[in-house]
Amino acid sequence: MSASKEKWQEQVAKAKTRDAKFITASGEPVELMGTPEMLKDFDYDRDLSYPGQFPYTRGVHPNMYRGRLWTMRQFAGFGTPEDTNARFKYLLKNGQTGLSVAFDLPTLMGRDADDPFSEGEVGVCGVSVSSLKDMEVLFEGIPIDQVSTSMTINSPAMILLAFYIAIAEKQGVSLDKVRGTIQNDILKEYIAQKEYIFPPKPSMRIIVDMIEYCTNEMPQWNTISISGYHIREAGSTAVQELAFTLADGFAYVEAAIERGLDVDDFAPRLSHFFNSHNDFYEEIAKFRAARRIYAKRMRYKYGAKKERSWLLRFHTQTAGATLTAQQPENNIVRVAYQGLAAVLGGTQSLHTNSMDETLALPSEKAVKIALRTQQILAYETGTPHTIDPWAGSYFMEDLTNKMEAGAEAYFKQIDDLGGVIPAIEKGFFQKEIARAAYQYQNEIERNERTIVGVNDFVDENEKIEIPILEISPEVEAKQRRQLKELRETRDNKAVKACLAELKEAAERDKNLMPVLIKAAKAYATVGEMINTLKDVFGEYVETVDF
Repeated sequence: MSASKEKWQEQVAKAKTRDAKFITASGEPVELMGTPEMLKDFDYDRDLSYPGQFPYTRGVHPNMYRGRLWTMRQFAGFGTPEDTNARFKYLLKNGQTGLSVAFDLPTLMGRDADDPFSEGEVGVCGVSVSSLKDMEVLFEGIPIDQVSTSMTINSPAMILLAFYIAIAEKQGVSLDKVRGTIQNDILKEYIAQKEYIFPPKPSMRIIVDMIEYCTNEMPQWNTISISGYHIREAGSTAVQELAFTLADGFAYVEAAIERGLDVDDFAPRLSHFFNSHNDFYEEIAKFRAARRIYAKRMRYKYGAKKERSWLLRFHTQTAGATLTAQQPENNIVRVAYQGLAAVLGGTQSLHTNSMDETLALPSEKAVKIALRTQQILAYETGTPHTIDPWAGSYFMEDLTNKMEAGAEAYFKQIDDLGGVIPAIEKGFFQKEIARAAYQYQNEIERNERTIVGVNDFVDENEKIEIPILEISPEVEAKQRRQLKELRETRDNKAVKACLAELKEAAERDKNLMPVLIKAAKAYATVGEMINTLKDVFGEYVETVDF
């Protein structure tokens, strides 16, 4: 030990220390500072290398944001397709560079607006889409060949993709020019969000059908967005988010390879979706570790030969779970720091949450502030001018290494359980997340973790004075009326034939996408197609384990 370090340690021992727990958002202890001893075995070329070079710890592009800024997306969807179409046009007019569609709960669960189970939920947490007719209105006046569209939907993903393909064809856009992403990550539904319909095995078959179809027909379309966002929102730690997300992704890779697809044909169109939480350093380390883990696995385990197959490209959304109903303007500040961490971590696309999202769907004012937050970050802070400024930091490199080691430990546990699906069926992921969420909440309630405006710096006389978006009951009535009219005016004989063909394709293990596109064009509804597939695949019921 050097004399200077020994002297410093003596000074630290005598110094006054605040009465606080020095831990990350995930509950891990934080070193007082980084030292050279943390990186005894550090090798620049092996562990970091240069941006755009294996293992991509520093970024997937050689000049990163000097070449192109991240895509600025704002998650949007509420009420009727007409309402959301207007919001899309507003966002594009104000500088947004990509669309991101939020669907309402009935659509997410594969139910039409007139389904009895949809009552009270139509258009409330996203846009209501029951048929191609709704999709036509949603994208009216928006040129599909000039925007990249992300759609957050999972169990009915193949149906919404079929609608989007039909829209492109109606606009005269060839499928090789259609750009965007469909979330389509069903494994994280069983783990965290719980918006599943079919059991895991047929759900995986559907996803591979989509990967196969898009690989052949839609070379610019990201076939799946493997999502850690919802895993983190359910209460996971950063390491759990990292490990469980990548484990899900590798399960999709293995399923596609088992189908007979060449990894280098489909891997370049896989994308990922991460959360950017409150702990600034931990989030940056997570993103850096994710790229390195993914590159090594794709190259060495799955035998990918193309460099594009080694690249982990990802979208980031700031952490909705960190937003507070108390003092909602504070959320603007939280989101700004979270967005900064995502950019310093090398994200390719970013959504910044609006300050009012714990209270309601975002108002126009709130969503504009969220978009302006990204624009200030991009054009005023100087952050995009240099790449990965944290490289070589003792603390950051050590934290990145710890993230990678923690993820690898989880991969081993998952492998020991037989893989992702057996681990889901045994409740492994669910229990791990529940324990982490419980610990985090306990720390808040014991005042060991400060949440500004909630358990400290509280304003006892606070009055919420920000505008709140309200969804009128007329939205549901309108959607039901229009759906009734559609059923009365479409060619119901053609719809019936398409649904029969869909059932046969499901039973005979044919690729479902061509049949779904045909049914979409005949104006079969989401619910009708889902119910047809339920007859073949059944429905999943989670095992309850206390």
